[in-house]
Formats: sequence, C-alpha cells, structure tokens
Amino acid sequence: MDHEEVVAAGTAQKQAAADDYVIEMLHITKEFPGIKANDDITLQLRRGEIHALLGENGAGKSTLMSVLFGLYQPEQGEIRKDGKTVKITNPNDATALHIGMVHQHFKLIEVFTVMDNIILGAEDTKLGFVQRKAARKKVEELSKRYGLTVDLDAKVEDITVGMQQRVEILKMLYRENEVLIFDEPTAVLTPQEITELMQIMKGLAAEGKSILFISHKLNEIMEVSDRVSVLRKGRYIGTVNTAETNAVELSRMMVGHDVQLVVDKAPANPGKTVLHVEDLHVPSRLYKHDAVKGVSFDVREGEIVCIAGIDGNGQTELVFGLTGLEKPSKGKIELNGQDITHAPISQRSKAGMSHIPEDRHKHGLVLDFTLEQNMVLQSFEQPRFQSMGFIKFDEVRSYTERLIEEFDIRSGQGPITIARSMSGGNQQKAIVAREIDRDLPLMIAVQPTRGLDVGAIENIHKQIVAQRDKNKAVLLVSLELDEVMNLSDRILVMYEGEIVGELDPKQTTVEELGLYMAGAKRQNGTKEGET
Repeated sequence: MDHEEVVAAGTAQKQAAADDYVIEMLHITKEFPGIKANDDITLQLRRGEIHALLGENGAGKSTLMSVLFGLYQPEQGEIRKDGKTVKITNPNDATALHIGMVHQHFKLIEVFTVMDNIILGAEDTKLGFVQRKAARKKVEELSKRYGLTVDLDAKVEDITVGMQQRVEILKMLYRENEVLIFDEPTAVLTPQEITELMQIMKGLAAEGKSILFISHKLNEIMEVSDRVSVLRKGRYIGTVNTAETNAVELSRMMVGHDVQLVVDKAPANPGKTVLHVEDLHVPSRLYKHDAVKGVSFDVREGEIVCIAGIDGNGQTELVFGLTGLEKPSKGKIELNGQDITHAPISQRSKAGMSHIPEDRHKHGLVLDFTLEQNMVLQSFEQPRFQSMGFIKFDEVRSYTERLIEEFDIRSGQGPITIARSMSGGNQQKAIVAREIDRDLPLMIAVQPTRGLDVGAIENIHKQIVAQRDKNKAVLLVSLELDEVMNLSDRILVMYEGEIVGELDPKQTTVEELGLYMAGAKRQNGTKEGET
C-alpha cells in the first residue's frame, strides 16, 4: 500500500468514526445569572450506545441535556445530528429530529388523564377527530412490552411519583424517538422497577436507539452504560469506557476526592417512645378503599426506623396520615404523648415533627420564592427571625448562608436565588438542610437522598445518623435497598397497606427483605396463598 492509499484509508477510518456519532455537542457554553452552568463542554453520543452523564448536583448535566432538547439556547457551541449541524430552538425541533427526553421534574398536566398526557402534542387525527382507540391500543402495547403498567384513565394528580415517571417514559416511547435522554429516570423507582428499566434501556440500545442517561447511582451506571462522561462544576472532566473503570474511580472523578460509600454508625441506643402509631387506617386518594390498613408501630428516641416496601403499597398515604396531609379514617397517632391524630399540620410541626417530603415541588418548596424565604417557611414566626411582626431579614440571610455552606447547596445567586431555577438535587439539599436544622424530636424523612450525588448522600446520611445520636427519633421511608440496609436500626416492611414484617438489618439479607416487600413472606412465616 503506497502513501496515498494509507492516507485515504486513514481518512476513511476517521470519517467512519465521525459518522458513528448520532449526536455531537461541541464546545457548549450556557450561562445563568451568577453561574456558568456549562463551560465549553463537548459530548459525543455513538449510535446504539448507552452513554452515562455523571456529575455532582449542579454540575450542569440537566442543563446540557436541556440545551440538546431545545429548552435552553447556548451562548456558544454547536450541535450536530448525524454529522450535520442543526439548530434546536425549542422541543418541537428536537422532536422533529427524533430526540426525546424524560425529564427529572415531570412535564405533565396534572388534571389530565395519563392517556391524554401520553398523546398530547402527538395526536393522530382523522377528519379533525383524535383517533383515541388506535392511540390507546398503541400505548397499551408499549406498556405491556416494556413492563410499564399504569392506569391510563387515572388523573396524573392522583397517581404516585413512580407512576408519573412511567408516564414520562411512555410519552417518549409513543413518539418513536431514536435519541432518548433519561434525566435521573430511576430516582423515584423501586429496585424491581429499576432492574426492569435497565433491561428496557439495553433492549432499546440493541434496537439501534441511542441513549443519554443522567444518573448519580454508580452501580446503575456500571451495570447499564457503555461509556461515561463526567462533569464537575460545569466543566468537562473526561470520558471513560465503563468496562475499564469502577465505582470508586468514577466517584473520585465526580467530586474530586475519595468518597465513603458505606454508612459508618455506632449501634443504636433507643430511649423513650417519641412516635406512637396504633391501628392506623388512611384512605386512598385514588381508590375507594384504605391504602393503610391497621398499621401500628413505635419510633423511639435514638433510633432510625425505616419503612421499606415497593412503591404504591401505602407508604405515601402513611406519611400523609402522620404529617397531616391526609385525614386518617381510624386509629391514633401520638407525638411525645400528645394526641395529634386530627391535628393540623402547623400543630404537628410545633409539637416536634419535621418532614422531608416525597415530592419536593408539591410539598417541600414554594418554587417562586427565594431560597432564603423557603428556608424559614415554618420558622419565620420564631423570635430569632421576627420582632413585633417584622421579619429580621439580615438574620434570615445569615441563617440561609450558613446552611448553604454546611450542606453545600449550589445556587447561582446565593440566598436570593429563586428556588425554581436551582437543580433538583440542590432543591433537595435545601429541604434536607432546613428540616434537619430545625432539630426537632421527630424527623420523618421520605426518600431524603433522591436525586443526590454520592458526595451529598454521604453528607446527608451522616447528618441523619447525627440526629439519631442526639437522641432524636427518625422515621425513614426509602425505596433504596442499600439505604434501608445501611442506615436503619429497625426495618418495617409494608405490603398492600399492612406491616408484614419487622426486621433487624444486621440479621437479615437483601434477598429476604425482597421477599417481604413482594408479599411472598410474612412475619408469622406463612406465605401468601398458604393456609
């Protein structure tokens, strides 16, 4: 082979490699007031691969994907699809290019049904009429094919967060997109649902679809991705082949230092009972029956009790009943000996209950308030924050600045940042900081580390253990089996609205826990269906 042939072969090889990229984001820069969210980032997605995007909360991952989907316009940079430069000015442009996105914060209309949300904007019409029968058949086939069962006639406002995630995925599959962006898709899913989703993603990639997968969960990235690109504080750190790295190395790339991945805590030393729940029944918002059926348990000071279970087995309604978001139909709730069964939310708060909610947008924050306003939502009446009815704004500001520093809350404009503009992980950190710092006798924490990176999870776990060690009572509700096993002192398993088992995390296994969660085993040793 002469020199010209070598050059030609090399050029052809480079061209083939370039053609292998279905999406190229070259030198993307995106700025917001007070922060450069993306600073000269280049990301290349190969056809048929699952490419993970890893980074701390506020590293710029969702912003970068929002640029690709047309929700933001970059100040600098170029986007190529199949080697050709494209201009994506809005999500309709992205859809026309067969780019779909499952958002971290769902883009659903709550008063519409699940079915209406899935087909909205992609309706098949004939003579001006929506072909609902054909559309429903297509959605049902997709739902069955990918194991994404959901009630198509239910209103979105009446279904769980996990079910809403399924609706988002079905929306994207319904539009037959070839480039699929998953922004924290497993943050609200159960371990079983996560396993199913991993299989779905692998199947989609095998069919030739290209997937961009944002996640903080290193084990998921190691299991499902082909390559990983890491961002840190808006900058591109590097891209590695998943098969050639490990979780420890990825966490170091992400946060810049070694992270302790296992919770370090001393044995619990429980004291008196703080929360007493007796024969509690809580109605379902969606169906005409009780979602919580005769639940009884205690949480004592100096211990972390975890409610484990597959999503949709009454955990949400139990927390609603305990915190006052839903009225129990029967039973008793006592907090430090005080009957709060029918007390309003404010009274429960004053009696000593803090609450990290499952849905941070609906129940955790006022999104159009500033960060500092959100940090004193329940405490602005305290003497340290007000005098004679006037807010001490300087005190509120310094208090918020302390929590920003202590919990590493990334916000472009500090205390005056509008909560809506913050990343989901940093919104979560703000809520956790506020509730932990209230330092009350009982903390109810529902999915406290949802959407957080490994560094933030390590910090939150330490803070929760510190609360326990200060003789606070902690009721943790988590779908993360690792979190359940590592953080709890006692595990209560819920199945179909009942507590079916009380387990010691030191004496049980993930496999046994899974049997209780699936209803295949109960505390008395009998299995479902046995007599």
